[in-house]
Amino acid sequence: MTQNLVSITFAPADLEAIDGALAVLEAKLDALITLSAEERRKAIKMGDRSEVFCHQTELVLRQNPGIVPGNFDLAEYQQDIAALDALRPRLQRLRTLTDRAEDTELALGSDIMSASYDGYALAKIGGKGTALETLKNAMQTRLSRKPRRNGKPET
Repeated sequence: MTQNLVSITFAPADLEAIDGALAVLEAKLDALITLSAEERRKAIKMGDRSEVFCHQTELVLRQNPGIVPGNFDLAEYQQDIAALDALRPRLQRLRTLTDRAEDTELALGSDIMSASYDGYALAKIGGKGTALETLKNAMQTRLSRKPRRNGKPET
């Protein structure tokens, strides 16, 4: 094998523990929502500078309750800010873990493909027999390149 980007194994007990931890996360984060593409597109986005504005607005409204009309739910507004502040660091940890898992998935796939190419080369050089012929035929199909069409009609 000419490439080995990652070497990892998962003990059954570890997989069980990971699945249990994921189940706990899913249960504890069951209030998280899923927005449709349209809802995402229409939502007002809060960037870094906007977040400072939002925190300042909450402070002004909290310090001046007399300017808050009855139809403005200040408590819900404050709860949303607190929830976002609580969610963000956990979301960053999840993103970091997801990035690492995706990189590991890519590396494992790359290692597997590299080893498969090496194995195919070995089978091509020294292979005899029905099983090896089947592998060679499958790999020839996988490795064969179809000519690209240039998009121009032939004359």
